[in-house]
Amino acid sequence: MPSLKDLRVRIASVKSTQKITSAMKMVAAAKLKRAQVAAEQGRPYAESMERMLSGLLSGMSSRDNAPKLLAGNGRDQKHLLVIVTSDRGLAGGFNANIAREARRKISALQREGKEVKVLSIGRKGRDALRRDHGRLILDTLENVTRNGAQFEPARDLSRRLRKMFDDGDFDVCTLLFNTFKSAISQVVTAKQVIPFPTETLTASDAAAAPAGGIYEMEPDDEALLKDLLPANLSMQIFRSLLESFASEQGARMTAMDNATRNAGEMIDRLTLTYNRSRQAAITKELIEIISGAEAV
Repeated sequence: MPSLKDLRVRIASVKSTQKITSAMKMVAAAKLKRAQVAAEQGRPYAESMERMLSGLLSGMSSRDNAPKLLAGNGRDQKHLLVIVTSDRGLAGGFNANIAREARRKISALQREGKEVKVLSIGRKGRDALRRDHGRLILDTLENVTRNGAQFEPARDLSRRLRKMFDDGDFDVCTLLFNTFKSAISQVVTAKQVIPFPTETLTASDAAAAPAGGIYEMEPDDEALLKDLLPANLSMQIFRSLLESFASEQGARMTAMDNATRNAGEMIDRLTLTYNRSRQAAITKELIEIISGAEAV
């Protein structure tokens, strides 16, 4: 059984840990409020961009001269997975869920005979996949969301992915990220961004589109698509960063809240054990004193 000194040291240590987890919870809660607003404000723009492209595609008479970001390169052999994780841990299952889905998707693609490559946003994604799939990891982008989700890193990554696509480094690119639902719920989402998925156009959208298309375009649809498709790619990446950052803060706040409560319960148990041990020690000393006095 631990001594009274050991129990005091343990209680002090758990109290220090509780202060840290409580502070991290408050910091994450403050960041979550802003991140949640940013994610919710970014969704309508990203969804409207996709609907606009879908409506534009529904009115095209031919896609023979469509840009590569839409038509693809005619192959489906090389797949690039861009996994969006964090650089820091202590966020519950936030990073583990992305890593689990990435492993599942890698295994499924490899069973189909596809070549898979991974680009990790955040160190935790690289660390989780390095043991089993380290040879597939092309690069790791660190501190992308250190100060929150910003559009500039998304735009830079969009340019890099377009160059890699033009160079033939991959045929299909898919984003893996957590979509924010609430502080206790984040949904792992896989979204193909290159080439633009034509199935985004739903049957109801196609039925609602007039025969001649819903847009009057100048100079022509190819020129418009040439500008819209890169902009959409940047926006979808930016949206994934917004959703991921909000999910990270929500998961961290929940995890630190649980850790703080668990630390409180541990402190109560240790304090009870300490008091019982102390009382037992005092009782033992009294018995020894009384026994000695009676012996005299």
